Amino acid sequence: MAQKLWEKNIQVDRDIEKFTVGRDREMDLYLAPYDVLGSLAHITMLESIGLLTREELDMLTVELRNIYDVAVQGRFVIEDGVEDVHSQVELMLTRKLGDTGKKIHSGRSRNDQVLVDLKLFTRARIQEITTLTSSLFDVLITQSEKYKNVLMPGYTHLQIAMPSSFGLWFGAYAESLVDDLTVLQAAYKVCNRNPLGSAAGYGSSFPLNREMTTRLLGFDSMDYNVIYAQMGRGKTERIVASAMASIAGTLSKLAFDACMFSSQNFGFISLPAEYTTGSSIMPHKKNPDVFELTRAKCNKLQALPYEITLISNNLPSGYFRDLQIIKEAFLPAFDTLKECLIMATRMLTHVTINDHILDDDKYKLIFSVEEVNRLTLEGIPFRDAYKKVGLDIEAGKFETDKKVHHTHEGSIGNLCNEPVKLLMQHVIDGYGFEKANSAELRLLGQ
Repeated sequence: MAQKLWEKNIQVDRDIEKFTVGRDREMDLYLAPYDVLGSLAHITMLESIGLLTREELDMLTVELRNIYDVAVQGRFVIEDGVEDVHSQVELMLTRKLGDTGKKIHSGRSRNDQVLVDLKLFTRARIQEITTLTSSLFDVLITQSEKYKNVLMPGYTHLQIAMPSSFGLWFGAYAESLVDDLTVLQAAYKVCNRNPLGSAAGYGSSFPLNREMTTRLLGFDSMDYNVIYAQMGRGKTERIVASAMASIAGTLSKLAFDACMFSSQNFGFISLPAEYTTGSSIMPHKKNPDVFELTRAKCNKLQALPYEITLISNNLPSGYFRDLQIIKEAFLPAFDTLKECLIMATRMLTHVTINDHILDDDKYKLIFSVEEVNRLTLEGIPFRDAYKKVGLDIEAGKFETDKKVHHTHEGSIGNLCNEPVKLLMQHVIDGYGFEKANSAELRLLGQ
């Protein structure tokens, strides 16, 4: 059995080991490529301050890049008896390079090592989520423009209320995603700061050059105070999870609408038969299971910030093993959100719209406000016009031409999709992903 990085002469009880390691080895597979990136930056800095020779740096760099390739290809394995990704990488280096492999941990702790791994992992996943959200946004804007002249009922209290349009409906969710990515951008800024060099939370007597590792890893700045760098563990995850929950909230509401609007009692939209599922007993069923599962998964994602808060909210400063449990909730959540974004984009690309909904007279009363406004424009005081139309409705005498004349910004006749597109582009440009991407490629010699 491989020895732990911290183990001396006493071997830990097997049950204690199993309990304390938990699912860490499984979760650390998410972090393997990022652990290597952090180590590449760290050893470059160690050479600059005389703790590695140039020859040792070159040998370690070659082997770390090989391990990175293994990790991104999905072939990285944490062996039995090896506690975590950090131990596995060091073990692989030591097997290849002997004592030189044992030198890479100088000036750092597993505490700041996992912190930098988590931040590198998170910023990469944020970039993926941003790209997928942008793709969904594009589909929603395209559908909004395509169906901007197709009217549908708008609802308040689930009662028919006023005329709406598919242009408004699709466009509303597009604009919601702009705000969601604005929140995610803020979370990215919090995430994109370098904790490496904080060690166990109290710094190091080695003359570390933290500005160098910050630059090498493409961070915007460092987490300066070494205690605060450690306090960021859990806090960063909570902030990012809150931003993910915002996107999930938009998707969940959209999924609910899609389920409701595709039911026979509404009949506003329909899905391709191959995008629905059937019943084992009712041969006519075409169930919108993708949207139902999206709703459930996204509702679960909205609980994530609270789960992280409850794990970490009563911890004082300094590192505690409780933080390990956050990884089990946080790391897989990105896969869930990515999956939901991909499926929602696909479903909404192929949705079919009913363009004759308002031909049915049961929706006639939604034009009552249009009539009140028409009378007001003719000079009748608004309250008198409101009362007249209300009395006509009560008497069964209300008639309308089912036309709308909305011109103000953001209304049926003036969707403002172009300004919304500009807002989205401004948000995406504000992330500055290029800096991090370029830095990582340089570390990998690409």
